Amino acid sequence: MDIKSQATAHEDRPERALVIVAHPDDADFGVAGTLAKWIRAGTVARMVCCTSGDAGADDARADPLLLARTREAEQRAAAAVVGYESVDFLHRPDGALENDLALREQLVRIIREFRPDAVVCMDPRVVIGRGGHIQHVDHRNAAIAAVDAVYPAARNALAFPHLVIDEGLEPVNVDLVYLFFTDQPDTFVDISDTIDVKIAALREHASQLREPEKLEEMLRMWAKDDGQRIGTGGAEAFCLVNLAR
Repeated sequence: MDIKSQATAHEDRPERALVIVAHPDDADFGVAGTLAKWIRAGTVARMVCCTSGDAGADDARADPLLLARTREAEQRAAAAVVGYESVDFLHRPDGALENDLALREQLVRIIREFRPDAVVCMDPRVVIGRGGHIQHVDHRNAAIAAVDAVYPAARNALAFPHLVIDEGLEPVNVDLVYLFFTDQPDTFVDISDTIDVKIAALREHASQLREPEKLEEMLRMWAKDDGQRIGTGGAEAFCLVNLAR
């Protein structure tokens, strides 16, 4: 079977999309092409970084507070390239992120404030990913925290009832969850027209780029490979969870 006949491009887009990741640069590596495409078509998007990436240095003597400020600034610049409405930093410890009730409450508060149609996060089921890489523990914990916040917590009035009583944040149903960096892709978004936006966003993360040309080559190769699934020049892959079914 021709690989191009196996899938069709996903043309739907949410009106409001909330991207939840562990670190600055995670979203730009994974979904910047898709978010740029959606935003240009009218989607309002917001990003949440659970940590500020304060452990993202090779030098043990690096100042983590300075690094956090640097990486937050880089992420805000990258988000502006893509077109996000805003970026939230939850200031959880990089490398020690836990899917605990405190993090879940933070995420539920943002979900109820923003009231997205879709949440975008990594696939929490992936430990050893495609190509044999190990998925960072913070990635897995941010992803499962996002999933747990979507269901059942965000829609359950008795989950963090003070959010309703004291802050007026009523429960909300998020029906769509787009899981990226997944080993079970079933949804492919054509990013042929926005791959350059993705590359531009990633270049804003200068503190993390050791070999930017090789990185760009790798990202374009990934996009090309996923694009072949739908017969386009580039795509980003997701496992789509529809909770409304």
